Amino acid sequence: MISNHRGRSATRIALVSRQALAAALALAAFAAPACAQEAPTADPVQADDTAQEDIVVTGFRAALATSVATKRQSNQIVESVSAEDIGKLPDNSIAEAIARLPGLTAQRLDGRAQVISVRGLSPDFAATLLNGREQVTTGDNRGVEFDQYPSELMGAVDVYKTPYAGLIGQGLSGTINLRTIRPLDHGKRVLAVNLRGEIVSPGKLNAGTSDKGWRASATYVDQFANDTLGVMIGVAHLTSPTQFERFNAWGYPRFETNNDNYGIRNTQGTADTADDTFTPRPEYAAANGALIIGGSKPYVQSDELERTGAMGTLQWRPDPALNITLDGYYSRFRDEQTLRGIEFPLYWGNAILNPGYTVTDGIITDGTWRNVKGVVRNDANLREADLYSAGLNVTYESEGWKLLGDLSYSRVDREDKVLETYAGTSRGAGNGPYDLLGFSANGDGTYTFDPTLDYANAGVIQLTSPQGWGADNTPGGQDGFLNNPKTTDELIAFRAAVQRELGPNAGKIELGANYTKRDKTLDLARFYLGLKANAAAPGHDVSVPIPSDQLLDPTKLDFLGIPGMVSYDPLGLAYSGIYDFNAATDANLYAFGWSVTEKVLTGYARYDIQAEMSDGASLAGDVGVQVVRVDQSSNGLAASGSPVAVITDVSDQVSYTHLLPSMNLVARLNGGWSLRLGVARQLARPRMDQMRASINFSYDASRAGNTNVNLSPWGGSGGNPRLRPWVADSVDVSVEKYFGPDSYVSLAGYYKYLETYIYQQQLLYDFSGFPVTSGPEPAIRQGVVSIFQNGQGGHLYGAEAAFALSFATLTSALDGFGVLGSVSYTESGITPDPGNPTQPLPGLSKWVASGTVYFEKSGFSARASVRHRSGFLAELSGVGTDRIQRLAKAETIVDAQIGYEFQSGALEGLGIQLQAQNLTDEPFSTYDPADDRLTIDYQRYGTRYLLGASYRF
Repeated sequence: MISNHRGRSATRIALVSRQALAAALALAAFAAPACAQEAPTADPVQADDTAQEDIVVTGFRAALATSVATKRQSNQIVESVSAEDIGKLPDNSIAEAIARLPGLTAQRLDGRAQVISVRGLSPDFAATLLNGREQVTTGDNRGVEFDQYPSELMGAVDVYKTPYAGLIGQGLSGTINLRTIRPLDHGKRVLAVNLRGEIVSPGKLNAGTSDKGWRASATYVDQFANDTLGVMIGVAHLTSPTQFERFNAWGYPRFETNNDNYGIRNTQGTADTADDTFTPRPEYAAANGALIIGGSKPYVQSDELERTGAMGTLQWRPDPALNITLDGYYSRFRDEQTLRGIEFPLYWGNAILNPGYTVTDGIITDGTWRNVKGVVRNDANLREADLYSAGLNVTYESEGWKLLGDLSYSRVDREDKVLETYAGTSRGAGNGPYDLLGFSANGDGTYTFDPTLDYANAGVIQLTSPQGWGADNTPGGQDGFLNNPKTTDELIAFRAAVQRELGPNAGKIELGANYTKRDKTLDLARFYLGLKANAAAPGHDVSVPIPSDQLLDPTKLDFLGIPGMVSYDPLGLAYSGIYDFNAATDANLYAFGWSVTEKVLTGYARYDIQAEMSDGASLAGDVGVQVVRVDQSSNGLAASGSPVAVITDVSDQVSYTHLLPSMNLVARLNGGWSLRLGVARQLARPRMDQMRASINFSYDASRAGNTNVNLSPWGGSGGNPRLRPWVADSVDVSVEKYFGPDSYVSLAGYYKYLETYIYQQQLLYDFSGFPVTSGPEPAIRQGVVSIFQNGQGGHLYGAEAAFALSFATLTSALDGFGVLGSVSYTESGITPDPGNPTQPLPGLSKWVASGTVYFEKSGFSARASVRHRSGFLAELSGVGTDRIQRLAKAETIVDAQIGYEFQSGALEGLGIQLQAQNLTDEPFSTYDPADDRLTIDYQRYGTRYLLGASYRF
């Protein structure tokens, strides 16, 4: 059972400037002593809360009360979610739980809520801490993928929307702090076990995969030696499937008739101009200028995520003044994905549109393609990661002094295998047999196809390179592709602080410093798969039957209108010895690997305000400043050329210092009212891939003699180790009214002015020392490159409204019922890509809303939740592991659950629970910026059902 506490709030509105920031800090310095005059009288609402705390609640209501208390009592603007019980956050993942908080939203990746946007800014702008410590990440950048942490091992998650000087590793949009259980603070022995099974509604879409999974956890908390020694041990494992149908379009070009396929060559004029002019053929006149699908790459995808996490905490408090805590966490993460589908090169391939098509509002929606040469894909993605984290914290308190020391270490080792294997009717785009393929657009922007070929016939479909892709690397064309990146991320941090109480109503001061060293490396390896039999053939024109021992049952592609396709285990076949792995040596490989090192020294001073006013109200808060010194460097390669690149080592570094003042004030008034003000300068360091020294350069020997830099032979694109961070000035305000331990309403506003934004720009670059790939020595060694650079920023502002209401505050007849929710609106004046002014800010949904209706009493519990976000610019994985951005449509996710916990008798402590996620089968959909009817990605995940039991001893 979780006892109730009192709480606080979250929100803001205002304009900010450096002058306003300075004025607000000065105001805080004078305000604190002015309020410390008379002893306070009791707050009536707080007195009511104390009385209500005699009512013991558990489960979701207790978690809600604890979260409200955290919000209310904090001096910063904070949102919080707390565990219902040991090993039991309110949702199945951390991301799903915090995505319901005001101003936060999640993006689904492969059907799972995995990355979080705070107040309209992408995950790059937020920081995630574990027990107050910065952590490494399994991704290529700083943004944490929350699947790496089991929700069952977390006690609470706090989201700081305003910073304070002592918050190390803070983000610009917000700071997410994952908190684990401290055994002595918990104060009692607990052994809790949880076991759940799950099933997904689409069923098994791929042969050799499962639609069922399970998850289990056990947590033990105990105290020894007269409660001076505490232990917490937790273990959690999950095997979780996802099955979904995913349509993908290459894009939508405009149909043109200025070619021999769809036009009549103009015979007027001279021989030199005749080849350049065409008259549309009559049967294609209606299609001319219409939009048409360029190609399609649809799949059915089956994922199986396995994660085993273990966490331990040892807490020793030999006397009340000294507290020593040692904690560690390890997780083993394995995510295997099987993807099967048929890639159809259409308008952008060699296919020909037959007459008899349909044009609807400028889009060719129905018709038939001939000469279609499909690429039958059996692909696999495998990610394996090991994460280690450990920390030692020591505090000592005596006579108003407090000393703190903290040492932490974290590391992740990750390897990906992104595998493609190809099959088709023959080798090369110019060889048949071909398909006659009908197509028809659906109302959701996807397409249904009607083939004449039997793609499930292993006698027709063989291992080969149907389009001849990669012939410059593999004679006859590549028969597959393997992207095999490896990432290592290592971080060590030291922190020391001293704190001094200044006396009654006088607050306290704190001085501290933190040093962090982080090294992150991305090593790339890519291979073109070539069939050994084809390599040995003189004409390199051989296709190979799929080995019978590798064949699986055909995969149905009913959602595409295709009865089936040949199937086999792609990883098993790839490593069976049938292929050669030809290593890529082109510039695109070498120019995208990197290593980045950061050394960050942060010093801070903080004054905590705590003053009572004469009428029983109080003023609390903090005012302080951080001084952040950053030394960053990167090593990489400059590369040019394909299929064999010319390379040279490159490196660069930069140092900078930023001053980050901050202030938080909260006036807690009579009647349960709280008024908040937060003013700060905030910082978020750049994406690590954008800080890479690596560059893909070009050299045009025909320009070697030019001395005009605009006509230089040199050019290229890459990263920039000299990038400065995003920096913003911010103001937050919030008005809150609390009605009880689990009921409140708040209205907040915020304003941020980003001094700078990072985007690609054309800049002068010094190519001294770079190799000349061909031709004579150039006259100049400067050229223009496209690299990431700090550019113009802009403003971001918004408002948030949130509430939680226990109906028991209205009438005892409704005890157990309640509702909570939030809605937020955000506007941006930032142009993230000056070359595309209409592109929105990545991750920004103007409208974000969530709501939950619940009942919990006498062991019974039920609740239904909904979360909504308007359209936004999503970040996805493109070719290999490269990131791409696409416009995503609005989505609304509905979840529900019911449960019962035995309150007495032999089964006391046993709970059972049934959950359903994504009840309405909400799709994830992206579209072409030219027209939202032009669907690029469309993914349906179905509904996930979980049935389980928990027992607490």
